Amino acid sequence: MAADEDGNKELLSITDGYRESELSWREMLLDLKRRGLKRGPELAIGDGAMGFWKALHEVFPGTRSQRCWVHKTANILDKLPTSMQSKAKAHIHEMYRTESKDAALKAYDHFVQVYRSKYPHAVDCLGKDKDVLFPFYDFPATHWIHIRTSNPIESTFGTVRLRTHKTKGCGSRTATLTMVFKLALEAQKTWKRLKGHSLISLVLQRKVFINGELKEAA
Repeated sequence: MAADEDGNKELLSITDGYRESELSWREMLLDLKRRGLKRGPELAIGDGAMGFWKALHEVFPGTRSQRCWVHKTANILDKLPTSMQSKAKAHIHEMYRTESKDAALKAYDHFVQVYRSKYPHAVDCLGKDKDVLFPFYDFPATHWIHIRTSNPIESTFGTVRLRTHKTKGCGSRTATLTMVFKLALEAQKTWKRLKGHSLISLVLQRKVFINGELKEAA
């Protein structure tokens, strides 16, 4: 899924692959390039599936990476006892819901200091992706709600998973891909236009945004 310069979300590709491997992702990204996506996205949002990121940086080396905060939050909480999860979740929300990158990094440091001694695995889970958790601050603030997570894709595939579970498989590979494609096309009809779509042209021009605000020329 991607958004065009008018803010409309569009289905770009559906393909099958092997365990989200680098090879599978490279094949998909190269197919997009072959079909006309000559210029890579300005920002790619996804979970921690390493195959995607390796392939992305090979095919579209200029594209910046943004880890999905919903996935990251779930992964961190999974490494904490249930009794600590509510408080920790509030600390995590403070990182990516604050108005500036400096404040977000202070919240990050606070989380590390609070949980490092007793829950090092949770802190390591957060720390390993530090460099790719905060790039959204370099984009328009009105876009943040869209680019901090990969939820639009997850919600679409929730419908797909429900249907494939009920049908207990669809027969051939072609039949399965066709069904998934049709379901995704139906879901696309409900996708909402990006907020602040008028600013996308500035993003494509690689104008500088600091904490979501356009930096004025000196």
